[in-house]
Amino acid sequence: MDLLNEINALTLVFVALLIFAIAYRFYGIFIANRVLKLNAKNVTPAVEYADGQDYVVTNKNVLFGHHFAAIAAAGPLVGPVLAAQFGYLPGALWILIGCVVGGGVHDMIVLFASVRHKGQSLATIASKEIGPTIGSVAGLSVLFILVLTLAGLSLACISAMHEAPWSLFTVIITMPIAIVMGLIMRRRKNSVGFASILGGVLLLFGIIGGHDLMRHEYISNLFHWDVSTISIAIAVYGFLASVLPVWLLLVPRDYLSTYLKIGTILMLTVGIIFVNPNIEMPAFTQFIHGGGPVVGGAVWPFIFIVIACGAISGFHAIIATGTTPKMLGNEKEILFVGYGAMLVEGFVALMALIAACTLMPGDYFAINVPTAVYDSFLANNPTLHQIDLQSYVDKIGVELQGRTGGAVSLAVGMAHIFHNIPFMDDLMAYWYNFAIMFEAVFILTAIDAGTRVGRFFLQEMLGTVIPKFKDKNWLPGVLISSFAFTFAWGYLVFTGNVSSIWPLFGISNQLLAACGLIVCTTMLLRLNRGRYALCSAIPGIFMSVITYWAGYIQVVDIYIPNGQYMLASLAVLALVLMSIVFVAAFRKWFQLMSMPADKVDEYGETVKVLVEK
Repeated sequence: MDLLNEINALTLVFVALLIFAIAYRFYGIFIANRVLKLNAKNVTPAVEYADGQDYVVTNKNVLFGHHFAAIAAAGPLVGPVLAAQFGYLPGALWILIGCVVGGGVHDMIVLFASVRHKGQSLATIASKEIGPTIGSVAGLSVLFILVLTLAGLSLACISAMHEAPWSLFTVIITMPIAIVMGLIMRRRKNSVGFASILGGVLLLFGIIGGHDLMRHEYISNLFHWDVSTISIAIAVYGFLASVLPVWLLLVPRDYLSTYLKIGTILMLTVGIIFVNPNIEMPAFTQFIHGGGPVVGGAVWPFIFIVIACGAISGFHAIIATGTTPKMLGNEKEILFVGYGAMLVEGFVALMALIAACTLMPGDYFAINVPTAVYDSFLANNPTLHQIDLQSYVDKIGVELQGRTGGAVSLAVGMAHIFHNIPFMDDLMAYWYNFAIMFEAVFILTAIDAGTRVGRFFLQEMLGTVIPKFKDKNWLPGVLISSFAFTFAWGYLVFTGNVSSIWPLFGISNQLLAACGLIVCTTMLLRLNRGRYALCSAIPGIFMSVITYWAGYIQVVDIYIPNGQYMLASLAVLALVLMSIVFVAAFRKWFQLMSMPADKVDEYGETVKVLVEK
């Protein structure tokens, strides 16, 4: 135990890089070649249905940027920071293991399933692989979870940009820069490199120039938007990103944001290597058995729920069956885009965990414990008193105590690492504000892609009643679906009602991850993959058990005792809907396992059952 408590940040960084590199080289390639049997000769939906709007063949590096930016929202940043309450080791272990055998496999297999199903949604895949009724139930579940997710992410983004004019300015300028990049890459062949350099240079000038511009009071006041204004602006942006051609705004902006995301994480990695900070949080804290002030339950099972996107996430299934499969030009690229992006996100999550754990435990808890209960918390845990927090407040110029939710403690942790670099001590306020802006950009790139995917889902569902909506190029259908879906999550953001149901996101998100794995296992069995289907079945069943366990605890021990009957009802509804999908899928598994593989599909593979495309 003493050895575990003496591990430094540099050791964790090298261990993560080594594990992820080995996983990609061996397990990722095994999934690609043996389990999925990816074939570059197969025609992808982006080629077969090319329309210049949604189905657009995209350079694999640009597509990686879009996919990574879309899936990497608040989860890999905030989740690991909150999980630090249990100590650094539980979170680090689950990130490393979960990414390799859970999240990476999930993203890769779900993306493969959507490509083989012509870029259609998880609900449609469930409908064709299991049954129409199950597809409808899955569709309702996905829409429910997606509305909650986008509303919650938007509130997190608003919190980051509110009263932060430099952050707001930087986020805004990424939009015209992205449009310029999109036009260049669309109009000129082989221009990805030129557009990338131009976009990166413009973004760098925007970040540096924005910091200087905000020193002028008049300009700074122009970007001091109130919460209501930012709420409306985010909804308007989400609507535009969902209706404009994917190559014009959504993809280039996500690709551009990836520079900032990966660049910042690389800077943090270099800072950790240079500073080599100690991990001040112990391997395990006294809160692993529950009773902690940041996460209400014990490390088991809540570590799997809190880490969320840092290891495995159902939101990724929404992107992997939404925008990404419609832009993949070569089936072989599923390894790079699906598995590779998840491993990068896992590394981001580990960096966030390290940044939080380099703070003194007392300072970490002072930031993440609500002010109203801090005194009683300190009385029960006298060793967790503040040590360096006041010096951070003096240098940054912002009150930090009681800033719960993880975002502020991550920003302070990053600033703490950067300011230990020689000659950087006087720039701590700069690094703190940069980290806040970085988090806002991280989150916003999931909102735009999520809104577009929500439009796809809603169009598919409306198309069962009004067939014209199934035509993705029918402009009235696009506008109506986009407006209705954006209004649903935008209304929750504007009124603030989502703050009361945000705790449901963790349970719902992991339920959806289990759903993606179980539905796609059904497809693997149909494709006669035999024992290889265990690669997705085992993590799918594991996540199902863990999430139902956590859901039961949350309803029985948290919601009902506190009189939160609405939350309890919604949580039970999500669990029941997914139970219907899981039971039907398991029944289908047993049917498929007893069938002979005596049919040949359009890809020339011997399968057990042919499904309608």
